[in-house]
Amino acid sequence: MAKAVPSVVLPNGRKMPVIGLGTYKSSPQEMKTVLNTALECGYRHIDAAYLYQNEGAIGEVLKEWLDSKRITREELFVTTKLPMIANRAADVARFMDKSLKLLQLDYVDLYLIHNPVGLKGKNDDDVWPVDDNGNVVLDLETDLESVYKAMEELVDCGKAKAIGLSNFNSKQIERIMKVCRIKPSNLQVEVHAYHQQKALREICSKHKIPVCAYAPIAAPYKTQGRLNDSPILLENPTVTSIAERLGKTPAQILIRFLIQLGMIVIPKSANVKRIQQNFQVFDFTLSPEDMAALDALDKGEKGRIFIFEDVFKGITKHPEYTFHIPV
Repeated sequence: MAKAVPSVVLPNGRKMPVIGLGTYKSSPQEMKTVLNTALECGYRHIDAAYLYQNEGAIGEVLKEWLDSKRITREELFVTTKLPMIANRAADVARFMDKSLKLLQLDYVDLYLIHNPVGLKGKNDDDVWPVDDNGNVVLDLETDLESVYKAMEELVDCGKAKAIGLSNFNSKQIERIMKVCRIKPSNLQVEVHAYHQQKALREICSKHKIPVCAYAPIAAPYKTQGRLNDSPILLENPTVTSIAERLGKTPAQILIRFLIQLGMIVIPKSANVKRIQQNFQVFDFTLSPEDMAALDALDKGEKGRIFIFEDVFKGITKHPEYTFHIPV
């Protein structure tokens, strides 16, 4: 049995491991190799999404491990997400069932609304619908409150043990808190040393909503977003000097930083060695001085790496676009 890693207790009392495997941009075949490696290392928290189009590969690997009794279902914490093309109350249950079938599971531990913006796909596989001009096809009638109420019904019937939000801003969170019967168990957003989301995290703290950080090492495979005048985070001198002194990798320092701030992290890698290294962050502690030095790297909104308006052309025309207001 893998050594248990620290966890965060969700509002429903269930435990969410503080480190999980990110699966964004992993092809189905690559996903099988990556997930087998991660499970062998001891990862038990898997972060998936219908949008990533690799849930089927994840399901095949999980079934192999479960059938061989190398793990039990209770050891696993599996998150997946409602795609933007299903941001309608009437579509929630159907897409939950589709994800469960692909994952070959009876339930997921956490189901998130992937993004507050709704899109209109031609069919269920058209997860990134665009028009002839390359603009995403928006559903301008997105009703987040009704979508969330449909998510609550998934908890009622046992298909999701917990539900939550992803890429929501503070105003959207407050709206959900006013109507929810089942409190959001998690907010998943981009957080790393360059983009620490302090104001948004304060809102989550007020409502006792744990935060899960995606891109915790600032997605070095991406372009630098608005940070063309700064080194990538993994090469920042503050980070590399702490890493050298402690005998750790820069990624381990950045992951440990967020964990010590009380966050859950889901680093993504397709490299076997880095998958192993990213998990080895529980044998050291960053000093208060190290934490302060890393805290000082925050660049606020300028530090955001995932520029949705570049990826989803035309998304800013949607009334629920996350960054219409300060988060």
